[in-house]
Amino acid sequence: MYGYYRVAAAVNTTTVANPSRNAEEILALIEEAHQKEVSVVVFPELTLTGYTASDLFLNQTLLSEQNRALQNILKNIQTVDTVAIIGIAVLEADRLYNCAAVLQNGKILGVIPKSYLPNKKEFYEKRQFTSGRDIVRTTTEILGEEVPFGVDLLFTDSKEMTFGIEICEDLWAVTPPSNHMASNGANLLFNLSASNELIGKHEYREELVRTQSARCMAAYVYSSAGVGESTTDTVYGGHAIISEYGSTLAQNERFSMESHLITADVDLEKLRWLRLNESSYGDGRRKKTRTVKVGKLPALSSLQREINPTPFVPSEYADKTHRCDEIVHIQAHGLIKRMRHAHIKKAVIGISGGLDSTLALLSTHRAFEMMKWDPADIIAVTMPGFGTTSRTKSNAVKLCEALGVTLKEVDITELSLKEFEAIEHDPAEHSVTYENVQARARTSILMNMANKEGGLVIGTGDLSEIALGWSTYNGDHMSMYALNSGIPKTLIKYVIEYYKRNNKIADIIDDILDTPISPELLPHKDDEITQETEEIVGPYELHDFFLYHFIKYGAKPEKIRFLALKAFDTKYDEETITKWLKLFFRRFFTQQFKRSCMPDGPKVGTISLSPRADWKMPSDADFEAWIEVLT
Repeated sequence: MYGYYRVAAAVNTTTVANPSRNAEEILALIEEAHQKEVSVVVFPELTLTGYTASDLFLNQTLLSEQNRALQNILKNIQTVDTVAIIGIAVLEADRLYNCAAVLQNGKILGVIPKSYLPNKKEFYEKRQFTSGRDIVRTTTEILGEEVPFGVDLLFTDSKEMTFGIEICEDLWAVTPPSNHMASNGANLLFNLSASNELIGKHEYREELVRTQSARCMAAYVYSSAGVGESTTDTVYGGHAIISEYGSTLAQNERFSMESHLITADVDLEKLRWLRLNESSYGDGRRKKTRTVKVGKLPALSSLQREINPTPFVPSEYADKTHRCDEIVHIQAHGLIKRMRHAHIKKAVIGISGGLDSTLALLSTHRAFEMMKWDPADIIAVTMPGFGTTSRTKSNAVKLCEALGVTLKEVDITELSLKEFEAIEHDPAEHSVTYENVQARARTSILMNMANKEGGLVIGTGDLSEIALGWSTYNGDHMSMYALNSGIPKTLIKYVIEYYKRNNKIADIIDDILDTPISPELLPHKDDEITQETEEIVGPYELHDFFLYHFIKYGAKPEKIRFLALKAFDTKYDEETITKWLKLFFRRFFTQQFKRSCMPDGPKVGTISLSPRADWKMPSDADFEAWIEVLT
């Protein structure tokens, strides 16, 4: 389903040195995973025997009982499509190896030995086991069958999924084997572990899994031994974690007395394309590997994952003050560098009472505060025209007065009428010419005023408008420094709300946030806005969602629509989403010529549309392939 796979981390209650009883718990969890449409489920280290069996691993009886229990598991999963990864001890060439066995449909697909054996403090694995990190391109006999054996094994369904396996300490090593697995195409990583509980260790463990998933640009599924392991000297809590590219999707409550599993739907298609779009992944060193084909996997009947409708906006768990400070600092320091380099001491900004000019003014003001520059050297220019309402103009004026900046007013009505006359345009014809004359008049005023004052024109257009080309070419499209160019509309609202902590401007900001988004270029009616942007081009929350998945992950149009339906649930139906998605692609492609010559501006998030930074695209590319699949 659009590259989504359901994975699971299972924690079974363990009876040390009793493989047959452990097999019962394992089988029950495998069946549960299969019923839940899980593609792959991973169990703790040395699942069948218990990790803490210690020197009993050197006794023939335990190994014989383990193999008998393994045979019983294989017999009972012959019709189970879910892949199960369990921990076993393998005797090969008179050496004992701590291994992961990959099982599906009653067969062992491969066996991977542990590379790094801890031999310190409470761990002494080298007493029983041998490292298998040099074992490649070989097989071993298990239950009378030759199966692939080695650390060079990867498993794939020949579609989106390729997975690799490491065992406990492997993850804690300086160079984890998963690094090489990821370099060779593994986008899903599993870890069978037996990590004991110490004060604060579970937090570090979760951080380790999460960061490794980010470093490998992969999903990482971790299962650690739990209740039932020997407590002679250590206690095991049964920690299970599923992370994807630096985010933890699922995590269990430790110390459960019952066998259980956690599941998450991971987007492996996204991860594959993320590697193409966002990193130096292609420069990673590849090693020779063997790929084992897995059989048919359970099909997902539905997606059990929350899709964030506002991917540009920090999650509710993020520290809003910290995040907004970071955004504003990026903007402010970008502007400070530009002004100091150009030996310019004044900023000129068009202020309309809308979201974009409000943030640009607030961030410019913050830059001046940082440098202890006089805010009076910020020249805010309000330029009322045919569509300007008293509400937006009043908010602009009040904000400027509260911030102590220099406010100037230049009415563009007469200027626009003279230009209409010069180009022989009927003012009663409210066409694109009628609108663009006003936009270009405002830009001309700002540019000329900046020359007169020795100032820098601050651009107010945001990332969402740049994506849609919702600006007048050589009008509001142009500035001397595009301060908002790296911030989409949904994030602009988030940052402006942060400024409400300044009580002097809190009420003004509330009203600005409540004002409909409009360029105010068409005549108002009874001092009310008649031209609402989102009625013309669609909701910005949808366009920001489309932009994020299209640019960051190169998602196909059908998948973007699927995700949008999931993210916005009942807010927008499929017909509405399809309508605006088609418009998004049409505008994104046809408006590239504006982005090709956009002014400098700071990149703030992971997405930029600057032709000098992230996005290079021909201005005359055709969009039909992106539109036709949506019909």
